[in-house]
Amino acid sequence: MMPRGEEKSRRVSGWIGAIVVVLALVSALLTFLVLSGATPIVPVHEIVVGVFVLNALLILALLVIVAFEAAVLIRARKAGAAAAGLHVRIVGLFSIIAALPAVLVAIIATVTIERGLEPWFSDRMRDAVFKSVEVADAYAASQCRSLGREIRILADDLTRAKPAYDVDRKWFENFLTNRATALGVPVAAIMQPPDKVVVRANINVLRDAPKPDQAAFDDAQSAPEPICVIPRTGRIFGAVMKLPAYDNSFLHIAREVDPLAVEFPAVARGAAVEYLSIDARRKGVQIAFASMYGLIALILLLSAIWIGLSFANGLVAPIRRMIHATDQVSSGNFYVQVPVRRSEGDLAHLGETFNKMTAELRRQRDGLVTASEVMDRRRRFTETVLSGVSSGVLSLDADGHVTTINRSAESLLGTGGRVLGKPIAEVAPEVTSFVAEALQGRQRQSSGQIIFARAGQDRMVNVRAVREGEGIGAGLVVTLDDITDLVSAQRTAAWADVARRIAHEIKNPLTPIQLSAERIKRRFGRVITEGKDVFDQCTDTIVRQVEDIRRMVDEFSSFARMPKPSLLREDIVETIRQIVFLWRVGNPEVTIEESLPSEPVSARFDRRLISQALTNVIKNATEAIDAIPIEERGHGRIDVRLERLDDGRIVIDVIDNGKGLPADQRQKLLEPYMTTREGGTGLGLAIVGKILEDHGGGIELLDRPDASSGARGARIRLWFPEAGPTQDVEDGDNAASPASGLNHDRRNGIGS
Repeated sequence: MMPRGEEKSRRVSGWIGAIVVVLALVSALLTFLVLSGATPIVPVHEIVVGVFVLNALLILALLVIVAFEAAVLIRARKAGAAAAGLHVRIVGLFSIIAALPAVLVAIIATVTIERGLEPWFSDRMRDAVFKSVEVADAYAASQCRSLGREIRILADDLTRAKPAYDVDRKWFENFLTNRATALGVPVAAIMQPPDKVVVRANINVLRDAPKPDQAAFDDAQSAPEPICVIPRTGRIFGAVMKLPAYDNSFLHIAREVDPLAVEFPAVARGAAVEYLSIDARRKGVQIAFASMYGLIALILLLSAIWIGLSFANGLVAPIRRMIHATDQVSSGNFYVQVPVRRSEGDLAHLGETFNKMTAELRRQRDGLVTASEVMDRRRRFTETVLSGVSSGVLSLDADGHVTTINRSAESLLGTGGRVLGKPIAEVAPEVTSFVAEALQGRQRQSSGQIIFARAGQDRMVNVRAVREGEGIGAGLVVTLDDITDLVSAQRTAAWADVARRIAHEIKNPLTPIQLSAERIKRRFGRVITEGKDVFDQCTDTIVRQVEDIRRMVDEFSSFARMPKPSLLREDIVETIRQIVFLWRVGNPEVTIEESLPSEPVSARFDRRLISQALTNVIKNATEAIDAIPIEERGHGRIDVRLERLDDGRIVIDVIDNGKGLPADQRQKLLEPYMTTREGGTGLGLAIVGKILEDHGGGIELLDRPDASSGARGARIRLWFPEAGPTQDVEDGDNAASPASGLNHDRRNGIGS
């Protein structure tokens, strides 16, 4: 406890210090207002000296008070009083905060004033001020010279026209008017002093222009050159010149000029005089303002130091108690309470808040312990559930790193090691963009289907992401469901349904088509003489194709699958030649060339199915040519080539110069409903692949042989064994699979 006498002394000194600080601040404000001219008091020399003396006395009083408070603080520090170090730091902080800005602003203000005034009083600015006076005079002189040239020209013309003046005044007046108009002089007259107008140009401009006074006539009487008349008011410049050919007569002309020509010279001279006056008082102004700022800055500095001392005195005691209580809380004692004194104001409220905080911390700690136990039980239950579900589940943080993953997800992704903490781009690059959109999007749930390539197989996975929370920092829970088998089953069911519908729609018109073709052959076969072979071949083709379609439709309608091939020993060359002839007749705008052996090539195949496959491939080639814009297409060409390899395989190449095949995921075109052509069904190449598969062969989608040189187009290669599949399809459904055919093809270099 502080002794009563010492406490009273501190209270009295506090009041005195407060009064002196307030007086000093008010004096500093008044000093600034007086010197800046913001008050009715004129800052004459006596007023300025009195203000400075008053400020000096207040500064001295502040120094005494601050020294007294500092001495008390030093004694407490030496005596080891509690919180004396905090007291010193607060006072030092207030002093530094007050001193540094004052010093910095003093330096900046001095430099700013100097830099701000220096450009206005530089040699360049001085020259600009005085040059403006010269420019104004030069402008007036230029107007006078212009009028002098024009009045001399007009005077010479009037001298030569003197005889007309004596004979015909009307003609002379018109002559004067025309010459004045040509010279651009709105006022032109022959006058006799003091104000008699003998002849005047008849121009309706400036008719009320002022006439020259007697002094102008007197100057022109003795001057050999024209006299310029510069008005004191208005904006009309004039000139007077004596006319020797006319008795006691003078020529007067006038012209209206810009008002600046009259007003600016006086303004420029006034500005130059004021500029010189300010330049003479510049140093005194700088010294006065610097002194004023120094006094105000010193008053503010000392006032801030005293305020810091007073503030520290009232702050130390409650803070000392708060520090002690905080130490108790940091050691784990949440039952500590701070004594509260209402007289301490906001610090008393801080003490109450601290007591409430410790009670709340005690309650929350008990609740957190209980919640931690519940969460631990729930975590174990969740891990047990996730380990048993078939779907892959993994959770990600806001940065896309894996925080949780179950066994199903590890098996599907094929991680085979630790993935916790790794970025999703490293664990499953296929879902990187999906995860980024889910993290940045506004929807809480996102879903999609993504293809995963693992162990050489493509798996269709249904991906769903649910955001764990809202706002920044929310993670994701991603579920992965392998739906490859489901999609395959759905595609097969859809294919069967489409096939049944197609079979139903196609079957009805087949019989009328066949009967019509046979009737046409019977009715017109005897009449046609020219091109009868072509006619018979076309009608036979119609009948044969209708029969083939009927058989295929019957097979489609039976379990909605492609018909089983009926392998017979036939000539493949003749089969290809018939198909090429049919397409050549139907597409005369496309050149279809065949490169076939001259001798028959016998092989075991189903003529109807191979014809169907080749027809689909040539049809695709013509559509690829038509897909190119007309201006870029050129002449369409399709080459059909047949080759028998030494290993006993038949290879059919169809090469076109159409738009070509896509470079990415080209093999997907062999799947049902996959097409790149607008309006296509996506079944053609799938049917071709199935036909070749049933024959123990396969299909390859390649670029043209000369594609490396920039040629456009595609090459479709069909191949099958000359002797048929390893096991004839008539004996069962175990025909060679596409995979076995492709492996056999690669071993023998086909498609390279």
